[in-house]
Amino acid sequence: MTELLLQALVPLALTLKVALTATAGACALGVGAGFALSRRGLPGRELLDAICALPLVLPPTVIGYYLLVLFGRRGWLGQWLQESFGVSLVFTWQGAALAACVVAFPLVCKAARTAFEGVDENLEHAARSLGATECAVFLRVSLPLAWRGVLSGTMLALARAMGEFGATLMLAGNLPGRTQTLSLAVYDAAQAGRDNEALFLVVLTSLVCISLLLASGKFLKALPAT
Repeated sequence: MTELLLQALVPLALTLKVALTATAGACALGVGAGFALSRRGLPGRELLDAICALPLVLPPTVIGYYLLVLFGRRGWLGQWLQESFGVSLVFTWQGAALAACVVAFPLVCKAARTAFEGVDENLEHAARSLGATECAVFLRVSLPLAWRGVLSGTMLALARAMGEFGATLMLAGNLPGRTQTLSLAVYDAAQAGRDNEALFLVVLTSLVCISLLLASGKFLKALPAT
């Protein structure tokens, strides 16, 4: 048991690093997209909303393939990153974080849109009438009133990023110690017939995710109401 636990520490630490990085990216992009989609005057709003929600319904391997086309060594973004900065995301933990970020993004976006749509527009108009810029309205009125919904979506995104498998496997591969997260370690152990190791990793992953969900639920309940 001790040996299995020690072996699991490396993918566990990598999973947490990938998930936290992915959640930070998903939160930044999701809040911005959710706020934009909450504006009724945005042209093509429902089409854009459908595009943002695609990672929720597309198979993860399809998302991974899209990312390979874009960020692979021959992809137009991948080539640009390699030639301009010497950066390659394929077979790296950063690539795993990018894949998890894309998959988790819709959870933040949907929650943020719903939260921003619940903000009283009269308060935003009042701030503008007092001379506040659009940036100030967002930071001082809209976001403070919508932050509980945004935080809820961010917690769900973190849980989703921790369990990402398909897109991560396509872009970052399954390299022990480099890109092998807990979900990939389970797959590797099961494929190799190491049933005891696979069972231990499954139980560990389940306990981590349950603990995360319970902690986030208690945290949200403890926060003061707006």
